Amino acid sequence: MRRTAALVTAGALALLAGCNGGDERSSAAAPSTAQSAPAQVQVAPADGSVDVSPAIPVEISVTDGELAEVTVVDAAGAQVPGEVADGDTEGTEVWAPESPLAYGTTYTLTATAEDAEDDPVEATSTFTTVTPETLSTPSVGPLDGTTVGVGMPIRVYFDQPVTDRAAVESHLRVTSSTPTDGVWSWLSDSEVHFRPSEYWPADTEVTLQADLYGVELGDGVWGEKDRTVSFSIGDRHVSVADAATHTLTVYDGDRVVQTYPMSAGSEANPSHNGPHVVLESFRDITMDSSTFGLAVDAPGGYRTDVEYAVRISNNGEFVHAAPWSVSSQGNANVSHGCINLSTERAAWFYDFSRPGDVVEVQNSIGPALSASDGDVYDWAVPWDEWRAGSALK
Repeated sequence: MRRTAALVTAGALALLAGCNGGDERSSAAAPSTAQSAPAQVQVAPADGSVDVSPAIPVEISVTDGELAEVTVVDAAGAQVPGEVADGDTEGTEVWAPESPLAYGTTYTLTATAEDAEDDPVEATSTFTTVTPETLSTPSVGPLDGTTVGVGMPIRVYFDQPVTDRAAVESHLRVTSSTPTDGVWSWLSDSEVHFRPSEYWPADTEVTLQADLYGVELGDGVWGEKDRTVSFSIGDRHVSVADAATHTLTVYDGDRVVQTYPMSAGSEANPSHNGPHVVLESFRDITMDSSTFGLAVDAPGGYRTDVEYAVRISNNGEFVHAAPWSVSSQGNANVSHGCINLSTERAAWFYDFSRPGDVVEVQNSIGPALSASDGDVYDWAVPWDEWRAGSALK
């Protein structure tokens, strides 16, 4: 949005001249006085501006004087409460409303300055904020107040493609009690995730400030409101599922707490390699091959009731109880891509796990986890590639 400044200049220079009388010897020059330079006031948005973001800073700069008063009224003449503070550049001050300006509303700003002789100078700007075609609030995960594992990225989902990724990303601010090198990365025009180069530090408090009110998201869609989400990172739970040794090693922090025999995906349906993130858990669930395109009655198809199922990707991979494969657990990979455990061991893992915990699958003959596997494949992306996905260079 083009922003211009309105310039109002007031003041006059008075010239006093003396007259001489008599001859040259008796003549004397009359004294003269020079007035100080008049104050000059500039304001932005400029007078007559339209389609102004209601979140844009209202700036006032004064030359050869000091700002004395700022008032803002709406179209009905009602005064808008606000305060003046120093701006980011020297000599500039910013008026900030107590509550955000409204969309589709006309405002009049009057700024009064005084020069060295206390003579007032006034600048006025009447501007109109944009009227959005649609207002939208993106979805955010994790949810406010939750506790998640060290592998859970921050995820922001928009209802429509974002046209200015940099503008939106600059209004997504992440702070944490333990500082990290986290970076946003755009997975698509409507989805952006935040993660550090390594898993989150355990026992960390994280806050996302999504200050998107007054930000254009794309094609006439504007941010409906600002939103703050705070969540906690819990204990470090990172398990290693080794398809070559058929072993699931479970860590609580740096300590190994379980080493279980397991069965990973078969040659026909290999598990995907890479860091998987626990998404949700089910005490009982019916698994159906048709959910990923294989008919139940097709060769290899299935429909099975399963206990203690911990989802680790959106491509159908779980850690779950598989009493039918106990004889293969620890020596062969026979599953459809899941990590099979005995019922007792799966029950323990189910109780141990929370969303955001990590299961690193390694030495499978399958491909690496990727975008085709659903929402959270973030840790399978190399760090340099992840950073390249940011719109802020």
